[in-house]
Order: sequence, then C-alpha cells, then structure tokens
Amino acid sequence: MKRRHFMLSSLAATLSSRFAAASVYERFDSAANILEKATTSGRVSACALHVRHREERFARYFGAGVTENSMFLLGSISKPICVTALMTLFDQGEFRLDDRVTKFIPAFAGGQKNHVTIQHLLTHVSGLPDQLAENNALRKKHAGLHEFLEHAVKTPLRFAPGEQYEYSSMGILLASHIAELISGMSILKFVEQTIFQPLQMKHSAQGLGAFALEQMVACQTEHAAPEAGAGDPSSRNWDWNSLYWRTLGAPWGGTHTSVSDLSKFFAEFLHRRGRIVTPETAQRMTGNQNLAGLTARGLGFNVGAASGSVGCSPETFGHTGSTGTLAWADPVSETICIVLTSLPGRAVEPHPRALAGASIAAAVR
Repeated sequence: MKRRHFMLSSLAATLSSRFAAASVYERFDSAANILEKATTSGRVSACALHVRHREERFARYFGAGVTENSMFLLGSISKPICVTALMTLFDQGEFRLDDRVTKFIPAFAGGQKNHVTIQHLLTHVSGLPDQLAENNALRKKHAGLHEFLEHAVKTPLRFAPGEQYEYSSMGILLASHIAELISGMSILKFVEQTIFQPLQMKHSAQGLGAFALEQMVACQTEHAAPEAGAGDPSSRNWDWNSLYWRTLGAPWGGTHTSVSDLSKFFAEFLHRRGRIVTPETAQRMTGNQNLAGLTARGLGFNVGAASGSVGCSPETFGHTGSTGTLAWADPVSETICIVLTSLPGRAVEPHPRALAGASIAAAVR
C-alpha cells in the first residue's frame, strides 16, 4: 500500500511538473512567435528572448547560430551597467551623490557647470547633450574615450542643472570617468571587476574584452541611428559593427552581453541580493530621483511603467538600446524580460522587441 501511494504521488508530481512547464511555454509562446516571424521574414537577422517570472524560466533564440551565449551590442542598456559600477564606489563611501563634478574633474568648471552634481549626471538633468556636435568627426578619426571626454568637458550646458530633463550620453561619460579616477582603472576593466565577475556573467564585456569581433552578433546597420552612421557605407570603419566601435567600450553604448547574462544583472536589482551594490542603493537606483515635473529617472535606469512594456506596473525599471534591445524588471509581477535583437530601434514601428515585451507583460498580469 505504501509503495502504491509512493508511486501515485510520484506520478502526480511528474504530471504536475510537466503541466507547469507546458503552461510556461504556452504563456510566453506568443512573444516567441512574434520574434520567430520577424526572423523568418528576414526583417530581423538575429534575436534572443529570456524571461524570468518568479521561479519560471523561458528562453528562445532566433537566427543562424544564435544561442543563449550569443553576445549582442546593448546600446544604451550599457548605461545602467556602467552606472552600477560607479555606485559600488558610492557604497564604499568614495563619493556622495551631491558632490560637484568639479571635485573630481576640475576642468569641468565655469558658470553653471560649477553646480552640476554627480546625481545630475546620472538622472539626465545636468544640461549636457546626448551626443557631441563633433560625434561623427571623432568616430571617423577613431578617437579614444579620453578625446570624447575632453570635448564633453568643454561643451556648454544647454540649461541650468536640475531645471530640465534631457537624455544625456555625455553625462554618463563624465560619471564613468569619475569611476575611473576613483578606482584607478579604465571603465572597461572596472565594469569587468565589479559587475561581470561577481555575477559570473561569462559572456559579457565592456568593449570586446577577451572576445573577438567575429563572436559578436552583427547589427543591421542600414537602419542605424544617425550617431552610428545611419547605414551610410562610408561609415563602415566607425559604425556599430566596426572593430573600432566594438573595442572602444563607450559607457553610454558599448557593452556586449548575452540574454542570460543580462537577466542575471537585472535579477540583482529585482531581488536586491546585495552582491554588487547594497539593497538600499539598488532601491535608490530603481526609484525616481528627479523632481516633480521632470521625467522620472532612477540612477542609470529608466523607471516607471513607461520604462517597461505596455502593461507593466509603475514599479518597473529598465532600459532600451538604439541597437534594438530591451530589458525591464517589474517587481509587482516579479518578472524580468530581456529582448535582444540585431534590428536598430528606429528601423520599424512597432519594433518586434516592443511587441514581444508587451506580450510578456500581458502574460504575467
């Protein structure tokens, strides 16, 4: 009798497990089908989907040779990663968010620049522009990050710090340089040491790291953003696919990672495990830090329902990348959604990443 009871219990557990697995696939298959159709139609060359919903895991990969370890150029999802590296120094008491930038970069001074704080840089209210006016010229000459920094330091502010919101890649560049000055390391090595190694993100690199260009998923540059050459054949030696850009490791857009690795990064903030920054710092980074009336921003992260996909909660945090990437975490549904594609974000509307993300958000409500 005991043996029969044991066998029935085991059978029930097995069937229950299979049913649960089937339900996961059914719930997220719609998102996978969207990406599969986009790939088989030829619109998207490569993409990958990774979802964590509580204890459930779902992953799919599309395009020739794409696997869970395929490394995509993240574009602006690089920003929260590099800001997190900086914030490890905040946890060590190496700086305060209200420290003036001039304390660390004395050349960044004069007029309203004297009042720009580190928090202004991280929440896109510093007055610095997104891209430099000379961005293309610098990339054409294969300038290093130090040259971009020199130009950013000299660039006039577009408004008084804290009074307006304007998305600013150059603000993230200055913040990352402060991390370099304090740590004594390049931002490429510092991100590797403080983020990728502790989280065992073995298929991630700021720049190319130890990987070869051929190991990276290529971007469909014919639809690239203007600052990446916009598909102009003459920009091939400095566009998103060039060895120059992939090696540079720009903190505002030069991180490479796989979907599974990126989900590890977002899980640290969703569950506040404290392995890279303290739970208190993680909470601060993923909550709004801007004044009322300004666009809501955390520290490095987009925050609020609009930072995820349609249907996400107001507690959501995440980011997108102009290279065709999307990543968000919703604490209310306990969901992480990562969609990495090779199709630039400006190529088509609605973008397959947006459709897939919205499908995931609807499935976990």
